[in-house]
Amino acid sequence: MDYFANVFLYAAGHFVLAFGLACLLLAVFKRLYQISTPYDEAKLIAAGNVAAAVALGGAIIGFALPLASALSETADPVEFTAWAVLAGVVQVLASLVVRRFVVRDMAERIEAGNIASGIYLAATSIGVGLLNAASMTY
Repeated sequence: MDYFANVFLYAAGHFVLAFGLACLLLAVFKRLYQISTPYDEAKLIAAGNVAAAVALGGAIIGFALPLASALSETADPVEFTAWAVLAGVVQVLASLVVRRFVVRDMAERIEAGNIASGIYLAATSIGVGLLNAASMTY
């Protein structure tokens, strides 16, 4: 095998590991985020609740942004996982702050299908995710 094939195979192996780990962490985050909310996103989304879908979608994007940043900052799977855990904690805390202190009836609004509230929660998650991603430098 020539040099370029060897380099590609090494890089492809790293890609598979990094992408697979990122997908696994995203799935775990999604589930833990859903557990952290006082409403059942899966049930609400299945019933056509757009507010719940938008809010959960924003949380997923808000977590994926720092994952992407962490992937670009480190090649070490353990360090990447540590950054992902930190990002997940920040996302869940941001959602909790919004629901407990900023918009105290957010859960009821989401359950009622208030799309404006879903967009606000999603925008907060994405904004926090962007700041989270930008802060992952040293």
